[in-house]
Amino acid sequence: MFGINNICTAYRLYVWHATNFLVCSMILQAPAIAQETSTTLFNFDVALESAQNLPRIRSLLVSRNGEVALEHYFNGANARRITNVKSVSKSIISTLIGIAIEQGHIPSVKQPIGDYFSTQLSTNEDALKERITIENLLTMQSGLETTSNRNYGAWITRSNWVGSALQQPLHLPSGRLMEYSTGNTHLLSAILTAATGQSTLEFARKVLAEPLGFYLAPWPQDPQGIYFGGNDMELTPRQMLAFGKLYLNKGQANGIQIIPRAWVDNSLVRRAQSRRDRTRYYGYGWWSRDMAGHKTSYAWGFGGQFILLVPELNLIVVTTSSSNPGPERRVHTRRIYDLVEHEIIAAVSAQLGYPPVSTQRTRIDYSAPGQY
Repeated sequence: MFGINNICTAYRLYVWHATNFLVCSMILQAPAIAQETSTTLFNFDVALESAQNLPRIRSLLVSRNGEVALEHYFNGANARRITNVKSVSKSIISTLIGIAIEQGHIPSVKQPIGDYFSTQLSTNEDALKERITIENLLTMQSGLETTSNRNYGAWITRSNWVGSALQQPLHLPSGRLMEYSTGNTHLLSAILTAATGQSTLEFARKVLAEPLGFYLAPWPQDPQGIYFGGNDMELTPRQMLAFGKLYLNKGQANGIQIIPRAWVDNSLVRRAQSRRDRTRYYGYGWWSRDMAGHKTSYAWGFGGQFILLVPELNLIVVTTSSSNPGPERRVHTRRIYDLVEHEIIAAVSAQLGYPPVSTQRTRIDYSAPGQY
């Protein structure tokens, strides 16, 4: 009997030690992110070397945990030079809509646009267009034929941009399918002007730029004086970074809740899927896709203007580039995308201990959304 007790005791000790060894092994093998400190440094030499070989790039900024880890300017650019951020403007227009709703100027994203454009939508044929909602405009699901890409040049030469956008044929069911169109976000700018009683520029300065502590330069207006909704805003790379930090910090900056937290969360939800590239999605003015195994959301402007957020890594990447026309433009944007995914996001992810993800260099058609 004594021998049996000894055997049982020994067995229990063996199980106890084996269990503790397994737990300790699991702890030791856990991702390094669990042991990371604020002093962790990242090496972006490879990314910087790649960027220096891009003749169209103007700036590359990387922020991690709220601190700038890389800031470099190329080809004569500097920190003070403003850049036409092209369709990055759409993400800012979306932000202004969220603030306007919070302040009571607009009831909700479900508000039909007929409430704002009753004069322009006055015929029986316009009944379906009247039911298009602000949310449909934000997600590029209005159903109206695009004013971008092949139609862009003709649209901006019209004498009334709002009227022309509303006159586009309703060729898709509203709220169902995505069709990228700057006309949608220009209608949002017109709605902001009507709802707030201020120009989009005045409202943006008051509720966004001033709380962030920077000057927002004027940008072009349509023939009726509506500030261009969704294109041609001008920002410095550091202002772009400040805007990205605002979203990564759930709408807070300098101790102030500038954007409603719920709006930040809702904006980054994948609500529509690109019909050109099924791996790419759209929220409230923000693109989204997986990069190096992480969900990313990004503001994307023609020619290589990006504010890219990786919440899981607490990472922001900003790039600006020349947007001048040229045959190398599409290749440049593809190379910017590859640089960010493979040489920044993947590098940070690996250093933090995330398992590597096998990804191929992208072959996405960058000639379409994100340009006009």
